[in-house]
Amino acid sequence: MQTHLVFTVIAKDRPGLVERIAEIIAELGGNWIESSMARLGGEFAGIVRIGIAGERSDELIAELQALAADGIDITLRSDVMGPQELEGVFAHLDLVSQDHPGILRDITRVLSDRGVSIEHLETEVAPGSMQGEALFKASADLRLPPVSPPPR
Repeated sequence: MQTHLVFTVIAKDRPGLVERIAEIIAELGGNWIESSMARLGGEFAGIVRIGIAGERSDELIAELQALAADGIDITLRSDVMGPQELEGVFAHLDLVSQDHPGILRDITRVLSDRGVSIEHLETEVAPGSMQGEALFKASADLRLPPVSPPPR
């Protein structure tokens, strides 16, 4: 039986980091299905989903956790069920605003109150143009809640 594992990785950024993880997965017959990774403030952070034969998953988990000795922190989650079918309509949001403390909380509260799920989110604070004020920029892939048919 195929098992899906989802894990996060955080480490000081350095060349070969992803290769090291990918090598362990490949050696044990695992399949790298999807990932999102980035360098943030000198740290490397990512989330990865892989598929592996169930009888090899414990061995893989042990190998990944052993990376802690090299400063690579892995947090594992098991997803035995595999990916689920998503409901609702896909939408994309690009936002630029003057930055201020709490802006992401305010934006996500509006989305949450309306039942919107965030599937992917990237944010940054960048210098503004003429006046140099900081600008908050966000790009998000969203899943809108399913729409119920109107009552008859």
